[in-house]
Amino acid sequence: MTVIFNGMRRALMNVVARRALIEMNDIIEMTEIGVTRSRHADAVNRSARAQTMTEYALILGAVAIAVYLTYQVMGQDIGSMVSALDSALLNA
Repeated sequence: MTVIFNGMRRALMNVVARRALIEMNDIIEMTEIGVTRSRHADAVNRSARAQTMTEYALILGAVAIAVYLTYQVMGQDIGSMVSALDSALLNA
């Protein structure tokens, strides 16, 4: 009877120990997944910020090109308009 009881006790301890190891592994895995998700979220946020800065730089470049081209095309006209306005203000 004692041998059977000891055998059952060992079997029960093995089951409990296995279950504890499984639960510990699950906790470790969930922690690792959480850390990975957190790192992934940080990387996505950095990427989104970099993308926004790149978009702003492209918009600024497009505006600068538009201003330059407008000045090249209408530079003489704008200069003559400013001179005419200046003369009109001086003569007034």
